[in-house]
Amino acid sequence: MGEGGVTILGIFVADLAFRAGRMPAIGETIAGSGFKMGPGGKGSNQSVAAARVGGAVTFISKIGKDAFGDIALATWQREGIDARVSQSADAPTGAAYIFVNDKTGENAIIVVAGAAGTIAPRDVEAAADAIRRSRVFMTQLEQPVAAAQRGLEIARAAGVTTVFNPAPAEPFDAAIYRLVDYITPNESEAAALVGFPVVSLDDARRAGEALLAKGVGAAVVTLGEKGALFHSASQSVLVPAFNAGPVVETTGAGDAFNRALAVALARGEPLSRALRHAVRAGSASTLRRGAAAAMPTSLELLALPEVR
Repeated sequence: MGEGGVTILGIFVADLAFRAGRMPAIGETIAGSGFKMGPGGKGSNQSVAAARVGGAVTFISKIGKDAFGDIALATWQREGIDARVSQSADAPTGAAYIFVNDKTGENAIIVVAGAAGTIAPRDVEAAADAIRRSRVFMTQLEQPVAAAQRGLEIARAAGVTTVFNPAPAEPFDAAIYRLVDYITPNESEAAALVGFPVVSLDDARRAGEALLAKGVGAAVVTLGEKGALFHSASQSVLVPAFNAGPVVETTGAGDAFNRALAVALARGEPLSRALRHAVRAGSASTLRRGAAAAMPTSLELLALPEVR
């Protein structure tokens, strides 16, 4: 078991967020109501979120030598993150187009990983010492799958708890399931993994059971305003949502959820409390615009009332 903290493998992208009442049709131009650029990428967002609640965080990634890369470096330095990040002279730093519905706060995203799309198993092996020292290792699927799998293999061999956020919903080797202690899909990602729609709580439980059969230790299916379902071989529990207030934007909610779960597990908190922290963090992140910028602090999380 590692000494402490969370190590995260993922990508940084510069988020280019456009707000409008609807998505334009192909060939159509519409007027938007707002624009904002800021730091993003699931792995980087999760690292920022973990650091903001006092977690010791190491982030493994790759960026370009450009203006977006400068934003990344400044973000990690400001948040106190140990960045095990190489810079490519040939590939740019990643970027994401984010459409945000200015009425509901819901979003649609296109991500280009840029230099982070070239992260290879050897890059992960170069940071293996950080993974082995951690209590929790977390990754997603925005960087190449082979890199994610190598990180999970290193963590599993070292007895480090593994959290796998299968987002975006990309194909991956079935061997990955057996390396995962906690898999954390949302409804659409869970549906892609199990091959049937996940709409109701019963659907989520069926999906959780299917994921256990594939080899994961436990499934945590996030259900938006309903909260999250934890499903293991011994229990199936719905953790209710929190009343965060009017939703401004949902872009970073999943990232906030995952980092809170990872940090709580790294601190050795009981699973029930870790799950409540995660749901609370996901709810709190919807109160502000942006991704990394919306990640809540510990004080903001404590202010949220629970939905009963």
